[in-house]
Amino acid sequence: MTDAVNERPTGAEEVVWDLSVLYSGMDDPKIDDDIEKLRALVDDFQNQFRGKVAEMTADDFVTAHEMTEQIYDLRGRLGSFAQLNFSTDTSNTDFQQFIARIQDVGSQLSQKMVFFDLEWNQLDDDKAQAIMDDPKLAKYRYHMEADRRYKPYNLSEPEEKILIDKSVTSGGAWTRFFTQLMSSFTFEWMDETVNMTFILNKLRDGDRDVREMAWRKLTDKLEEKSMELTFIFNTLALDKANNDKRRGYETWVSSRNLSNKASDAVVDALVTTVTGNYNIVERQYKLKKALLGYDELFDYDRYAPLNLKESEAFYSWDEAKAIVLKAFENFSDEMKDAGQAFFDNNWIHAPVLPTKRGGAYASPTVASANPYVFLNYLGDTRNITTLAHELGHGIHMYLSGKKHGLWGLYTPLTTAEMASTFAEMLVFQDLMAAEDDKEVQLSMLVEKIEDTFATVFRQISMNRFEDKMHTARRSEGELTTERFNELWLETQRDMFGDSVTMTDEYGYWWSYVPHFLHTPGYVYAYAFGELLVLALYKIYQEEGDSFVPKYINLLADGDSNYPDKLLAEVGVDINDPNFWQKGVDVVAEMVEQAETLAKELYPEKFN
Repeated sequence: MTDAVNERPTGAEEVVWDLSVLYSGMDDPKIDDDIEKLRALVDDFQNQFRGKVAEMTADDFVTAHEMTEQIYDLRGRLGSFAQLNFSTDTSNTDFQQFIARIQDVGSQLSQKMVFFDLEWNQLDDDKAQAIMDDPKLAKYRYHMEADRRYKPYNLSEPEEKILIDKSVTSGGAWTRFFTQLMSSFTFEWMDETVNMTFILNKLRDGDRDVREMAWRKLTDKLEEKSMELTFIFNTLALDKANNDKRRGYETWVSSRNLSNKASDAVVDALVTTVTGNYNIVERQYKLKKALLGYDELFDYDRYAPLNLKESEAFYSWDEAKAIVLKAFENFSDEMKDAGQAFFDNNWIHAPVLPTKRGGAYASPTVASANPYVFLNYLGDTRNITTLAHELGHGIHMYLSGKKHGLWGLYTPLTTAEMASTFAEMLVFQDLMAAEDDKEVQLSMLVEKIEDTFATVFRQISMNRFEDKMHTARRSEGELTTERFNELWLETQRDMFGDSVTMTDEYGYWWSYVPHFLHTPGYVYAYAFGELLVLALYKIYQEEGDSFVPKYINLLADGDSNYPDKLLAEVGVDINDPNFWQKGVDVVAEMVEQAETLAKELYPEKFN
């Protein structure tokens, strides 16, 4: 396989992260030392507190939480080192063996510690409240209270241990296999062998024949691997169904809502609002069809550039870095400085490599280390917004880890997406403000609208697929590939209406989405975050500089309180069922702006 699927150098080829804050390498003797230290800490924790939680004093709980912080820091270092390395080369057998080893160690230790939450949740409410009200536990009160929300869903300790043990060989094993399978996909392209990142990028090519060829190659590959992928999805959907049934969760998404600290009512209002505004999607793609001059828009045309001036823009790594940091600086020096640290300290892995995992993410690691950002940088405009997006996550993690340590670092998915999409918005608004060519403005605006669609409408349409998939798996039994395809096309066609022709072959495209497997129910968090940011950005426009310290403080607060309480501090009420419509209205205004500008520039296309 070619070492670089980039068609021209970006300057990101040597931008790799330095993981030495965790370990110097796979052969670092500190790894074995930390595993033994971790085991000793867990044994000590178990010996001190097992069977004694009901009699513990406030001082005892402080000690227990301080020990927990030590344990999770060590465990997080090992787990992060394993996962970060594996992401960069999923075919590396050393990385594969190491991640399996750490998962096994983690399972063993979790089984020894599970008693604590179970015993805590078994306390009656009055006694638990009296403990939490002690001023000595102020730092931990919210987390202690949040843990008790799981009380109705806890099983017995032996059952919990079995589920932890089996997770390594069930959910964990199948999601890892999926990642390795996807990363191993290769495609023949112009006498070269390329990976899926390259193929997905070609779906945004200005040449329609190139887009169709990329679409065909990926579709054929997904069809070729449909037996394996269908089996993985069926197995994990059944595994989740069995776990949900044992715990007594009412719906397939109840556990995700609980983890996200978002009520069922809030999530239902979000989904209902977005699906009720699918007509905005149709408006945009009918506009795009007219601008492209096509009689029919196919699914492989969704991300086609308008072939205007901006469509050919290429940004080196240094240019992308400058653009993003300047946008951050224009908002806040503190945000810029936090973002700068990722570049200065080598906390980013950016090159496209043959068996590197696709996509992008940010990892919080542990509070005693630092976050990392993972990218596949190819140099187009969208890669700049992806860099801003992941740096937004990283800054959120960096600030919350500094302020609250372990107890603020791991933000619920819903508010985690807030920071990333706000960072994207800052970059977009800066780029738009600096541009006075209306053709370029239109191209940028259309791209931004479609990125917003991908975050809001597409993610909710995928949530609707998940809903149908899990419901069907539980009521119909094992699903065929054709049934998965049917459910996927049904939910996609609901969104696009008659504005885009969804081919039957596109039915296979559910099978490459990793979120459905490793974090069921995740995808609505993107829409949650995007619509939340549109509201936050409006507040910023209204309040100006006075909003900045409130927003930075919101990021630094991380997971130190429930999302609705934290957001109330900046004037947002997510419990209002009408809240989500405000964000959707902003998207509609953007589409209207694009329609007006397009008709002004190209009146002949709309006669």
